[in-house]
Amino acid sequence: MNTDRTHLWRVRTPEGVAFTFRLASPVLRAAALMIDLAVVSIAWSVIAVVLSLLKLFSEDIAGLVIALGYFLFSQGYNIAIEWMWRGQSLGKRVLRLRVVDARGLRLTFAQIALRNLLRFVDGLPLFYLVGGVTTLLNNRAQRLGDLAADTLVVWEPAESVPDFAALRGEKYNSLRSHGPAVARLRQAVSPSEARAAWSALARRDEFDAEERVKLFAELAAYFRTLAAVPPEMNEPVADEQFVRNVVDVLYVNRN
Repeated sequence: MNTDRTHLWRVRTPEGVAFTFRLASPVLRAAALMIDLAVVSIAWSVIAVVLSLLKLFSEDIAGLVIALGYFLFSQGYNIAIEWMWRGQSLGKRVLRLRVVDARGLRLTFAQIALRNLLRFVDGLPLFYLVGGVTTLLNNRAQRLGDLAADTLVVWEPAESVPDFAALRGEKYNSLRSHGPAVARLRQAVSPSEARAAWSALARRDEFDAEERVKLFAELAAYFRTLAAVPPEMNEPVADEQFVRNVVDVLYVNRN
């Protein structure tokens, strides 16, 4: 893995599939954080009004519940929404940022929970000073929570849908007949992975024969693992054709 002056981070997965991520700048991350803090503050202000009724019974109990409740609510928001939106909070979604596994693997709930629970350390002593300095001092722009969870925050610029029609072959896409497999692919394949597969197809004639066979064998093996098509339903589809079928159902056949 390596990085360069354009803040790109290249990752090769255990399956041998390579991806290039654009690391999110500290400025973009700070802007996303401000959006999330605003969302949490607005939502909590409504909840706090209800909890303040506990003061009728005991101000001490009300204070404890409100303080503990805010911590649980703010942490729960970050963890739950990043898990549901596959590495994105509302602020990250607005600014096209995403949390990803630094090794190119699928992001786990434990990673999301750990990076968010350590957010209070990154926030010390004020204004995220520890986290901000840490992102500037390491070449992957990771705060302490990211270092502990082995995650990156990347920027996904808006891109037009690829012109897949020019790449579509004449063969029938047998993957369409496996509805559950298609659903699993659409859930598990990230936008960057889909773009990488499409790019491989678009540039297939640029590779020599040996590299081309190896590349599509690695991509097909990865996507077959995600699709989890039962062995008895497997058909003898060439690796490159299988990758073509995957890209087809990801980009074109959404119905």
